Amino acid sequence: MRRRLAGPRPGRCPGRPLTVGGMDDKQILGQIDELIQTEHELRAKLATGALYSDEERTRLRAAEEALDQCWDLLRQRRARREFGENPDEATVRPTSEVEGYQQ
Repeated sequence: MRRRLAGPRPGRCPGRPLTVGGMDDKQILGQIDELIQTEHELRAKLATGALYSDEERTRLRAAEEALDQCWDLLRQRRARREFGENPDEATVRPTSEVEGYQQ
């Protein structure tokens, strides 16, 4: 049985199926690639006027937010590793927090 995450969990990107143990950097990058593909498909539909439903617009927004959270999680893991801390203790931060970051 696969479950969806209800909220932030240590070491997992949002929306990712629950797995045994935390995600490593390679798995996070894989999730980022999937989200980028989804975002590009939905943006292409938006650009051609084929993104009609509120559901698709919601999916696009959710993909953008999850992408920001995954990048943030990856940055946290890399910073923890750089400073001798356990990268598996990195946690997914709320969308409201990561959406406000300047890049």
